[in-house]
Amino acid sequence: MKTLSNPTQEHISSANLAKTTKSSLINLAEWITNRNIPFLITSIGMIVMLLWAGSYKMTNPGAEGIVPLVSNSPLISWHFKLFGTYVGSDLIGLTEITAAVLLIAGYFKPKAGIIGGFIAMLMFFVTSTMVITTPGAITPVNGIGYMSFLGLFLFKDIISLGVAFYLISYFGKKSNSVRES
Repeated sequence: MKTLSNPTQEHISSANLAKTTKSSLINLAEWITNRNIPFLITSIGMIVMLLWAGSYKMTNPGAEGIVPLVSNSPLISWHFKLFGTYVGSDLIGLTEITAAVLLIAGYFKPKAGIIGGFIAMLMFFVTSTMVITTPGAITPVNGIGYMSFLGLFLFKDIISLGVAFYLISYFGKKSNSVRES
């Protein structure tokens, strides 16, 4: 025979379950924070992306692939006019590699990480604007503008811009704590 439970007991039981769940989520968040996982994932991801993209820009297909992006950007189109496609692309690639190396150095010398993050921030600010300036990045479908694959490719630079700001902040705090020690 089934017994009827007391509504107050059910409420207490639900509250305990919610409290246990909340406590578990807080413990997970603290575990993630204590192990510096957000910093490790974002910094390593940024370093790998910058090294990979920078070295690719130093190849003929990499240089030719960024021509439509760079030549339509009012912020950097002068670059290819001044240096030409291949040297200009090499310089962009070298800038990305330099930012990555400085971010790596930031693990040991936080001020180097600040500089690397600042370089990345400038680069990703410029490339983020290319979502607007590159033909074909936004494509109309039934009268609504959507990002094409090219637009989505460029949009990741807006997220990378945020990561660059985070890394500047992280290395800045680390630099402060090293200085105070």
